[in-house]
Amino acid sequence: MTEDEQFLVEFEACKLPLERWHHRDHIRVAYLYLRKYPLDEAMIRIRERIKAHNASHNIPEAIDRGYHETMTQAWMRLVHLTLCEYGPADTADAFYEQNPQLWQMKTLRLFYTRDLFMSLRAKHEFVEPDLTPLPKSLKREND
Repeated sequence: MTEDEQFLVEFEACKLPLERWHHRDHIRVAYLYLRKYPLDEAMIRIRERIKAHNASHNIPEAIDRGYHETMTQAWMRLVHLTLCEYGPADTADAFYEQNPQLWQMKTLRLFYTRDLFMSLRAKHEFVEPDLTPLPKSLKREND
């Protein structure tokens, strides 16, 4: 089993320790799901698994904690665009390292005002950006 496969098994089984669950790991899961599934299916899977992971670690749902639908969808779209534009890498870590535009969690500030992004609506449902649209990505073979 590869390191990526082991990581995904741990994540899906809700056994990934919180100290190993950071922005880079979210991007890693997004990449691995997008390599296996079309965007819509990858989106459903990451939503379900992040919610399950959070619940297993008793992460409370609050405006600034827990699952955030707009954040998840926006990052999935940016990872998808990057994958379409620049192609896959040998591993999820290599993909992350080769694409520094994905490194900064604060990147979404370029698309959303704080008020919109931190709203309950944005937390519970995807809202389009109010500063500038998210880039459109090309279709991949498995989309």
